[in-house]
Amino acid sequence: MSDTQNSRRNFLALSAAAPAALTLSGAASAQTSKAGEGTLPGTGRAAIVTGSSRGIGAATAKRLAKDGFAVTINYLTSADLAAQVVRDIVAAGGRAIAHQADVADPAAVKALFDANDKAFGGVDVVISNAGIMNVAPFAQMTDEAFHRMMLTNMRGSFNVLREAARRTRDGGRIITLSSTSVRARRATHGAYAASKAAQEAYAGCLAKELAGRRISVNAVAPGPTNTRLLDVPAPLRAQAAQMTPYGRIGEPEDVANAIAALCLSDGEWINGQLVFANGGFF
Repeated sequence: MSDTQNSRRNFLALSAAAPAALTLSGAASAQTSKAGEGTLPGTGRAAIVTGSSRGIGAATAKRLAKDGFAVTINYLTSADLAAQVVRDIVAAGGRAIAHQADVADPAAVKALFDANDKAFGGVDVVISNAGIMNVAPFAQMTDEAFHRMMLTNMRGSFNVLREAARRTRDGGRIITLSSTSVRARRATHGAYAASKAAQEAYAGCLAKELAGRRISVNAVAPGPTNTRLLDVPAPLRAQAAQMTPYGRIGEPEDVANAIAALCLSDGEWINGQLVFANGGFF
């Protein structure tokens, strides 16, 4: 038998065995997980949203709370803003707590999940939203700016997704935030786009690792959105607005609504995908 035939036979054998192996791996990794009851969303469900003291994260936390989730608000430095998000959710009849954690620190991420579990008994939805945006031409990007962005966007997201893989209850949702910058490949966005391209890889691989647990994992890619990250002159904002069929840039609630749709019980079949929530901006 030729080397090619041997390789093909080995590949087919591995492919046949893979589903069982992945199911076993997914079950073994769920150290604190139990099968969720009912359907998403609903009473008794809980969500963690990182970087949710403002912008897309805050809008997502409020939308999930509106849909019936108890929500853990995560922040790094903006304690006052995080507390306000909690007050807004509670005033609307929801449940929420705030917890400080630097997602780049694995121990801090574990403590974040511990705080959620103590308050709400477990987690069903994890949104890895925390991120920073440093843009500059390659020749002008500093080591400090590059490393800090990668610590937060790549390592931080990995830390959150790793803990989510261990703790999300069966039937849950895991979503990480990418960016339309990955597709647009705009000048000065090289390092940032690279850090966000990782999210698509994370989502696709983790979706397969969690086979057998009915947990869908996706990446959502916003376009230009009206947050503090879009710190550009008014003419550039106007130009970006004209690059969508709607003639405007996105609002945090636009992206939050797309994320929430993936968290519905009807969103289960969308899995391992990169979902653009950018109003048609390209």
